[in-house]
Amino acid sequence: MMSTLREYLVQKKAALLARRSAAAEAGHPSMQISARVTAEGRSGVRRIRIRDHHIISDSPADFAGYDLGPSSPEIQLGVLGSCLTHIYLIKAAEFDIELDSLAVGLTARLDPRGGLPEFPDVPVELQDIHYEVQVASPAEDERLEFLKSEVERVCPVLNPLARPQSITGSVARVDTDRDADRVPVPA
Repeated sequence: MMSTLREYLVQKKAALLARRSAAAEAGHPSMQISARVTAEGRSGVRRIRIRDHHIISDSPADFAGYDLGPSSPEIQLGVLGSCLTHIYLIKAAEFDIELDSLAVGLTARLDPRGGLPEFPDVPVELQDIHYEVQVASPAEDERLEFLKSEVERVCPVLNPLARPQSITGSVARVDTDRDADRVPVPA
């Protein structure tokens, strides 16, 4: 009897092949994705909107928050874990590696002194990011190591963290009432 995850991997492979075929027919276009984040008055809660999905980010009470959601660094770890998990599923499907279960646990250090003028050598970014993939699989260890190397080669969230790229930003003055729902589009 096939496990639910194994059955899903069969569906994932079919979707992967169809998506690759469609991309090839379209000349491999890149996709622009976007997100919009707004700060709520009185609470500072950040509402993240991506397509029709909403995520709330907040700070713990000791940082003037209400702890209504994870902090931005926690979300970053969660996003990395989500992407790693998804790419493991994609690559397992692509290479016919059977998985019965899959989970990714992540840890990192964040020093609250980072960015303070009196601590110029303390980094502001997450440090010592570590992830552990836990799998139940009949696949041989060599196949699982191959799977790991493929995931690390193509994970679109892991790679910018491991090999940073430039990020640009700008500030645009808007009329709050008129432009309240405008999604910022980089120039």
